[in-house]
Amino acid sequence: MNEQPARSSVRLTPLHVPKASEVLAASLRDKIVAGDFAEGSALPPERELVAQTRMSRTTVREALRVLEAQGFVEIRTGRSGGTFAKRPGGESLASSVSLVIRGRQIRMADLIETREAIEPSCARLAARYRTDQDLETIEAANRAIAASNETGSLEDFLQSNVDWHIAVATASHNELLTGFMAALSHAIYESTDNKGYIDDTVRQTAVRAHQTIIDAIRAKDEEAAVRRMIRHVHTYSQSVAEFENRKSIGVAKEA
Repeated sequence: MNEQPARSSVRLTPLHVPKASEVLAASLRDKIVAGDFAEGSALPPERELVAQTRMSRTTVREALRVLEAQGFVEIRTGRSGGTFAKRPGGESLASSVSLVIRGRQIRMADLIETREAIEPSCARLAARYRTDQDLETIEAANRAIAASNETGSLEDFLQSNVDWHIAVATASHNELLTGFMAALSHAIYESTDNKGYIDDTVRQTAVRAHQTIIDAIRAKDEEAAVRRMIRHVHTYSQSVAEFENRKSIGVAKEA
């Protein structure tokens, strides 16, 4: 009597086979990053990509749409249209970070803690690398904040405040920090809109604190810029925490 061979206990796991468009998008992305397609240069037309890759026109178009969404190509229409290589910049980084913030529903407290960790470094580098144009942009944003305080417009105050913080980050001439700060500032703006802790005292304090930081950046005093930015963002975080605490106490009393 023949014995049956023992059955193997090895189990296979499901395999993810990428779509053809994902493979093509990855290949083109690698060539753009490597510089094979210089920034601003045209990629081969669709029909040539179809012929070269032996993939369908639908697959090629889908791959190009993926790259466009990721910021690696610009698709133009018209007589001078085509697909042109791009290198993702600070805007792409800010967009990606913003998606994570919204998708994960990051708490306001976490956003502020992250800003406290990052923004003093922005101030230090701004004091080190700022140009006269950078300084003018930062000062113009603070003037806009002061003007919004006179009109009483919360929306104008919040937008000008975002502009100021992004201007300081931009003056650092560090694309990563600028991208992160753009995403954080806009997320904090959206979370702050119509909140009750933005009163006249907070507005006036912001203008004065910003001016002391501007003075340090103008003087290229890195340590003063860091010290004053730490004080500014920490004071803001405290005002937010105190407001949230008062609000939670009020809700508890009503219950």
